[in-house]
Amino acid sequence: MARRNSPQCPDCESLDRRDFLTMAGSTALAAGALSFVPRAVYGAPSKTSAAESAVKRLYGSLSAEQKKVVALDWNDKRRFNISANWHVTKANVGSFSAEQQKIIDEIIRGVTSEDGYGRLQKQMKADHGGVANYSVAIFGDPEKDQFQFELTGRHLTLRADGDSVPGAAFGGPIVYGHGAKGNAKPMERSDGNLFWYQTKRANEVFEALDEKQRKKALLARAPRENAVELKEGSAALPGIPGSELTKDQLALVEKVLADILSPYRKEDVDEVMECVKAGGGFEKVHVAFYQQGDLDEDGVWDVWRLEGPTLCSHFRGAPHVHAYLNVARRT
Repeated sequence: MARRNSPQCPDCESLDRRDFLTMAGSTALAAGALSFVPRAVYGAPSKTSAAESAVKRLYGSLSAEQKKVVALDWNDKRRFNISANWHVTKANVGSFSAEQQKIIDEIIRGVTSEDGYGRLQKQMKADHGGVANYSVAIFGDPEKDQFQFELTGRHLTLRADGDSVPGAAFGGPIVYGHGAKGNAKPMERSDGNLFWYQTKRANEVFEALDEKQRKKALLARAPRENAVELKEGSAALPGIPGSELTKDQLALVEKVLADILSPYRKEDVDEVMECVKAGGGFEKVHVAFYQQGDLDEDGVWDVWRLEGPTLCSHFRGAPHVHAYLNVARRT
């Protein structure tokens, strides 16, 4: 099950297993060892959701030879890797049978919205020649309690786990992006990046801030793009908190998150929103913009973050989009 080598992307970062485990707490993603609110309280996808049902069928269709490559142990270290440019296995989508490729397409449709499905198809085509060149893995056994499907490649990581990692939205941190130059000038037009609309929305928040608020929200240097671990306790967060924003400004922040989530299925979106609520709501979410990476030095901020007790989203639009999203709730 050979795959084509990924295009080189020297800016793409990678996390190791230790970094990944800190995303939602030191052991949360390993086996649900932290105490999470039971799934019945929030709208997480279940093992009978459309995508997860398709994962079960894909697993059942695998030959013995395919399983050697695709079927991995639940605790395989590759489940804990996160990068803007990597392949989880050597099994690319194009190497599967036509029927299996249809099932994989079902899974992708199942974890995305209608708009998101089309948008990510364009992204995969532009960045790596199409979905056929992205790779897949199934961790665990869909016939048992824990499993997770993962699709990875240049500027994309998708997961479907039926809440096998309870409390962690999407089953763990995800990645999206696009290799086209990240942002356009002026703000009224787009240069073709599929996620420009998100930066446009984020800059609406900045434009709505008064001078004092801008000084608090605008910082010189950004953290690493993949530094999206959830902070413990009372750890200081960058930028301006939602509690210092007006009702109208806070509504704009909510729209930013809505845009970030718009490519994904409703079940995952609902779980994210429940996580934000569990972390104290948008009043606890900080918004930060960074002078570093300002394309054309025009004051349209191309690097920005949303960060709260249960949410961390880092968007880097310079020179092209790398975006990481990590959401989890704990009691």
